[in-house]
Amino acid sequence: MPQEKIADARRLPSSRLSSVLRQHPIFRDLGNEALDQLCRYARHMSLKRGATLFSKGDPGNSLFAVISGTVKISISSPDGRSAILNLIGAGEIFGEVALLDGLARTADATANTNCEIYVIDRREFLPFVRSQPALAMKFIELLCTRLRWTSDQVEQVILQNLPGRLASALIRLTEKHKLEPGGRTIAVTQQEISEMVGMTRESINKQLRVWAARNWVRLEHGAIVVLNAEPLRELAEAGSGNEGD
Repeated sequence: MPQEKIADARRLPSSRLSSVLRQHPIFRDLGNEALDQLCRYARHMSLKRGATLFSKGDPGNSLFAVISGTVKISISSPDGRSAILNLIGAGEIFGEVALLDGLARTADATANTNCEIYVIDRREFLPFVRSQPALAMKFIELLCTRLRWTSDQVEQVILQNLPGRLASALIRLTEKHKLEPGGRTIAVTQQEISEMVGMTRESINKQLRVWAARNWVRLEHGAIVVLNAEPLRELAEAGSGNEGD
C-alpha cells in the first residue's frame, strides 16, 4: 500500500475490529491479550467508492480487514479489458499473499462501495505471527482456500458455458456472504458479474432475463435477488446450457 495512503490512516478504538476478527476463522482462537495486541497495531481508514487501496505491482506491506462495504480485487489489460477476481465483504481479510511473501501485489484493490477498513503493517504483523505459531497454520489454511477458489474460477471459465458460469457465480456469491435463503440479495451489478465470468454484459443481461421470467431471480438496480437457488445450483453442477437457454 503506498506510504501516503498509510499516512492517512488513523489509529482509532478497535472494538469493531476486535469483533470482526473474533468471528474470523483465522483469529477466533487467539487469546484476548493477543487479540488486543493485534488490534493495537491496526489503523482505521474510511474510503469513498472508487478509491484505490493498492495497484498491481505495489509493495505488499499491509494486511486489510473490511469492517463495512465491499472491496473489488481485479486485474486489467492494456487495451482496457478487466476481470474481477473477488469481491471482499465485511468480516473478510485480504492482502495476505503479498504480505506473507514480501513480493509485489498481484492485482488491484478498489473500494467498490464506501468502505471502512483496518490496515495492519507487515513490519508489525509478521513478528506477531511468529509469536503465535498456531496462527501460521491458520494462514496456510486460508491460502489453500484461496487456491481452491481460484481453481474453481479457472475451471468454470474454461469448461462451463455461459449459463453454467453465471449460475456458479451467483451461487458462489450467495454462499460466500452467507445470505439467507429467503432474501438472497447480491449487491452486484450486471457489469461486475460480466467481469467475473468473462462474458459480455449483454449476454449476462439476456440470460438473467430468461431466469427472471422463470422466477429464479429478480433484477434490481445494482443488485440481483436469487429467488430460487436450486435450479441454479443444478445448472452450475451440470455445466450444461440447455436448461438455461
